[in-house]
Amino acid sequence: MSEPSPNNPAPAEDAEFEPRPGRVRKPIGWSTIIIAVLVAVSAGLVWRRDGTDGVLEILTHDLSLFGGILPRVLAGCLLGAFISEILPHEKVSRSLGPKSGLMGLLIGTAFGAILPGGPFTAYPVASALLAVGADFGATIAMVVSWTLIGYGRAVAWEIPIMGTDFTLWRILISLPLPVLAGALGRFVYVRIYPQPAAKDDEN
Repeated sequence: MSEPSPNNPAPAEDAEFEPRPGRVRKPIGWSTIIIAVLVAVSAGLVWRRDGTDGVLEILTHDLSLFGGILPRVLAGCLLGAFISEILPHEKVSRSLGPKSGLMGLLIGTAFGAILPGGPFTAYPVASALLAVGADFGATIAMVVSWTLIGYGRAVAWEIPIMGTDFTLWRILISLPLPVLAGALGRFVYVRIYPQPAAKDDEN
């Protein structure tokens, strides 16, 4: 699946309509090493308290959990990869790209609010949008909207437990936040990774 490269942005005149180059992932990074060390330390503490049986019980349970999650992770990755191939890059760039302005942030917010599924769906889709021309601001608006407003969780969990009034007021109060987060993300990104001036802008 293609991913954006913040440290090596495409030239401005090409970035609007062409997918950004992918970032090379290291198979083992610092985060993996830190997590592995924490796992080893935790396993040692469990072994010291509960012996080998305690460690094997946790290992068996988590391997079963991993087996259940793995198909969803694969499905989410495949979804993002296929979406990045079928989405019209030019239209995505115009609707959600750096020059989309407030409308791009609103579209990202609306898309995040109606996007179904959990993180196995949302993050691969967000990555696919970045790969086909959406900018950081619109994508941040989409992810924040999915997190705060997402209708799926509201209908399935929040309304039955917290009630309709609470959910409606919570959504109403949360509505500006994705747009503000997207605008802030766009503001920061442009200053950290400035794009070279386009030929049209120079003229």
